[in-house]
Amino acid sequence: MQENRREGLTSAQVAERVRQGKVNILTREASKSAKEIVKDNIFTYFNLIFLILAVLVVIGGSLRSLTFLPVIIANTVIGIVQQLHAKRILDRLAVLAESNYEVIRDGQRRKIPMSELVSDDLIVLEAGMQIPADAVLLDGRLMANESLLTGESDEIEKLSGSELKSGSFVVSGQCLARLTQVGDESYISRLTAEAKEIKEKQSEMVNSIEWVVKIAGIAIIPIGITLFLESFILNEKGFSESITSMVAAVIGMIPEGLYLLVTIALAMSAARLAGKKVLLHDMHSTETLARVDVLCVDKTGTITDNEMHVIDAFGPQGKQLTAEAEQSLSAYIATSTDNNITMQALRTYYEHAVPMPEARVTPFSSKNKFSCIDTPQAAFRFGAPEFLLSEQAMEENRKTLEERTKQGQRVLALVRAQQGSDSFQPLAFVALENGLRPNVEDTFAYFREQEVQVRVISGDNPQTVSSIAQGVGIPDADRYVDASRLNSAEDIRDAVEKYRVFGRVKPEQKKAIIMAIKETGKKVAMTGDGVNDILAMKEADCSIAMGSGSDAARQAAQVVLLDDDFSHMREIISEGRRDINNITRSATLFLYKNMFSAMLALCSIILVFAYPLEPAQISLVSAFNIGLPAFLLAFEPNTKKQHAHFFRSTMFHAFPASLTSFIAIAGLVGFADVFGIRSQDVATASTYLLSIAGFMVLYRIIHPLNIYRAIVLAVSIAGFILGGYFFSGLFNLQKLSFPGLLLAGLFAIAQESVVRNLYGLFDWVKGIVKKQKEQRASKQV
Repeated sequence: MQENRREGLTSAQVAERVRQGKVNILTREASKSAKEIVKDNIFTYFNLIFLILAVLVVIGGSLRSLTFLPVIIANTVIGIVQQLHAKRILDRLAVLAESNYEVIRDGQRRKIPMSELVSDDLIVLEAGMQIPADAVLLDGRLMANESLLTGESDEIEKLSGSELKSGSFVVSGQCLARLTQVGDESYISRLTAEAKEIKEKQSEMVNSIEWVVKIAGIAIIPIGITLFLESFILNEKGFSESITSMVAAVIGMIPEGLYLLVTIALAMSAARLAGKKVLLHDMHSTETLARVDVLCVDKTGTITDNEMHVIDAFGPQGKQLTAEAEQSLSAYIATSTDNNITMQALRTYYEHAVPMPEARVTPFSSKNKFSCIDTPQAAFRFGAPEFLLSEQAMEENRKTLEERTKQGQRVLALVRAQQGSDSFQPLAFVALENGLRPNVEDTFAYFREQEVQVRVISGDNPQTVSSIAQGVGIPDADRYVDASRLNSAEDIRDAVEKYRVFGRVKPEQKKAIIMAIKETGKKVAMTGDGVNDILAMKEADCSIAMGSGSDAARQAAQVVLLDDDFSHMREIISEGRRDINNITRSATLFLYKNMFSAMLALCSIILVFAYPLEPAQISLVSAFNIGLPAFLLAFEPNTKKQHAHFFRSTMFHAFPASLTSFIAIAGLVGFADVFGIRSQDVATASTYLLSIAGFMVLYRIIHPLNIYRAIVLAVSIAGFILGGYFFSGLFNLQKLSFPGLLLAGLFAIAQESVVRNLYGLFDWVKGIVKKQKEQRASKQV
């Protein structure tokens, strides 16, 4: 490399390019702006519906029915405040995570953030870096991985004059490059949305909620219009009364707080994790990690730290290293252009080494597992012994190598051949080791307790990896395989069934292993720290990178552990499980009200009777049956792993109570019509019946009770009673006449019995289905 002959841009030239907008900034923001957050929370489809309903209520003159508006306004304000708070925290953290590049300006080298690079800047690129903008290689030589552009993990050699595409990564080597296209003009602009694809898959929970919201959004308009026309024309009710009953039905069907609940819960989880130096590129990744069945980890960077230490160097068959061999080894280290952690450790060990003259260097290839240096006199290769030694040499050194690998040491070999000869002979061996990450044993013990299976996927010797994995307590780590012997997809599928540790894994095999595990129906997370992990990380359901890993891994991962503390995985999974469990419980309460309202609205249309409830009464039930308990339950830690499908689980708990409340209140309307009971009594009694079943749902989803849950239940019931008593006029709750009280009491007793027995029936059916699944699974095994 000859970058010292180049001065780079001057400060004046940089300022001119900044003025022209030729800066490496993408106008497409990675996260929503504050303006977008405010807009997205205010201008929603359901807020538009609520606004129309409010206008209709005002026109109808029933201002008391506007009690639903404060809840909607509060929901919107809370959503904006919480998301802005989370954005501020995450944006600050994102700045810390932004990659820095070495640039030459005014003849001097300096490091600046990627977003400050300008067109024609001269930058230094090394192994592990992402190419930040389109560039042309000036001096040096490197191997580039363009997997994010092509989908293939092939390493492409780049020489002077070669085009470097933004979004690709440097696998090995070093070069000086000049930026040609930056910002939105560069290839990375399209990559951000397409090729790079930070796995922004919608989660199971969010998909289910969006489906419910979409169905409700479609259904409320025709149902609302039909209810109004039926009441106003067929039942000959007044305009105000028809509007009031229609509004009550519609707001009962709208899951107004459900989507907001999910957004806030995930945003606050992201903010809490940010305080622990965990950056989420995708907020939904906490849910994915909470559901994960298998965690695939690399040895280096996950189990061990990212620093290697040389133990010693020795000759063939464990003999003492000769002076000639040691001189060749140290010269090779000094000449190599690789800058990975292995070479850094070796350069520290041989800090006074002298480079080889007239040497042609080929950087390390993760596919071949070695690097090359050729001189006029000899050819040298340095890397994994299995890939460099002949069968005879391997057999002669097997005992020494196995003794080292069983101790968790990584052994590399230097072989030499005379120019023109293919007969490479072992010259020297080097043994290195990594230190274990702090608390790594406790972290893997946590995964074991949480029913998360750990697989180790590494490019190192399988025996070395197995030894280290066993040392940190990974279950079944003695079951290992050399992936270089897996030659087909079928071999990999069989290996996935049998083994827990995979050594000598090539880049393209990592993705195949992840795919094979997913084919068994398991959710997979993967940690990665290098360029060659990218395709596998994209294939995984969730990807995690260390902050000290390569730019490639950090850019592609959904989760980045900025302080390299792997023990944060416990906190991420705990956050995710708290979100899933608490949102599932709260969603059950929302769906109970929504399904009941939809069933009663359809029944009132078919049987042509007035919708019995008023908006104010629905608001009272929403506040204390749903809003308050959902808010309080969100603070409860809950690390139980969710096996059930989100939508099926919520429906299982909500449907029996919704059906019973619908039958009870529809029956109450029918009996009231027969016995001539006042409509005010029917509305009040219906409110009580709806709340009783709602509290039964609440009890079921928080069972078994602990002190906190008992307080939540008691506070919610007390809030409903006190609110109804002291603000009976606001919520239009009338003192029941004796016939109305008698009828309400009878239906309440019947409703409680039916709900309890329906839940018992559902539990019985669920037990049978579960037993049949277990029997089928045991037969397959």
